[in-house]
Amino acid sequence: MKLDDFDFALPEELIAVRPAYPRGASRLLVAGADWIEDRGVADIVDYLRPGDRLVLNNTRVIPARLSGVRRRLSAQGPVEARVEVTLLEPGAGGEWLALARPARKVKPGEVLEFGAGLAAEVLEREGGEVRLRFSVEGADFDAALEQVGAMPLPPYIAARRAADEADREDYQTVFAKRRGAVAAPTASLHFDEALLARIRAMGVGLTEVTLHVGAGTFLPVTVEDVTTHRMHAERGEVSAQAADEINATKAAGGRIIPVGTTALRLIESAAVETGRIAAWDGETDIFIYPGFRFRLTDALMTNFHLPKSTLMMLVSALMGQDRIREVYRHAIEARYRFFSYGDSSLLLPGA
Repeated sequence: MKLDDFDFALPEELIAVRPAYPRGASRLLVAGADWIEDRGVADIVDYLRPGDRLVLNNTRVIPARLSGVRRRLSAQGPVEARVEVTLLEPGAGGEWLALARPARKVKPGEVLEFGAGLAAEVLEREGGEVRLRFSVEGADFDAALEQVGAMPLPPYIAARRAADEADREDYQTVFAKRRGAVAAPTASLHFDEALLARIRAMGVGLTEVTLHVGAGTFLPVTVEDVTTHRMHAERGEVSAQAADEINATKAAGGRIIPVGTTALRLIESAAVETGRIAAWDGETDIFIYPGFRFRLTDALMTNFHLPKSTLMMLVSALMGQDRIREVYRHAIEARYRFFSYGDSSLLLPGA
């Protein structure tokens, strides 16, 4: 299975740099095994049935991008230069793993200052990653981050514009609760409270799980044989209540429909057998590509993904490689907007 099997040509103008307004105004491509319909996100209710269950990722994106200065003493006196940091993963005692730019100039022992009383000592550097120990922890760290941090927009948006105040709302789901993600579960960005209320009213269940999406979701696949690719681990949790709700839905014949690939990856990580899931808490590096046997997922709502990405491999596993190529060909011809702030799709492999 080769990397080029998951490539396609995407016109640059179809990459969305802002979301549609208001929430729920995006288009929705609905695809079954041999049919496609062009609808709007609010029309998802036409494809749901009483007794189905949507699985939502309630992670909350932190303003993980920091701009500051690095300082150290040298034989010539104090040295000061600008530095950009994107937080990746927390550790103990105020430590964080982060990406730094320019990383090659960052040295262990330097202090990085970001404002609002937030500073970090560089403990070590390997490649483009640094391990930092921040000057404050807990609630004080969270408060300082809210003051000086920016939302960590994906590289394909950040290359076109800087994050601004609008992104603090736009790049966060309306049901975000648990802080820790450095990327949004973007399929969920389309939902507002009114649409969620309509879905509940028709007898569709909503279950929340948590997967803290990491920056590794944007890293390119660099191996030609995709089966040898290794995913970055991400932290997640499926509560006992969430597992019970999903199991009850499956037992009653309802469909399990994750909203976003993050929710899908988490519940498939926690699946114990076909049709059953258990409470789960830990890290997952599950990699889903064609040939994967889905234990819980019946359908998927998801945005349109990057060429040659692990997420293209995931949707190919769900729908089949030939079918997903047809779906993406239609999406491009119909001028759907792509990636995190773009339009969405509802994939129904059994329909």
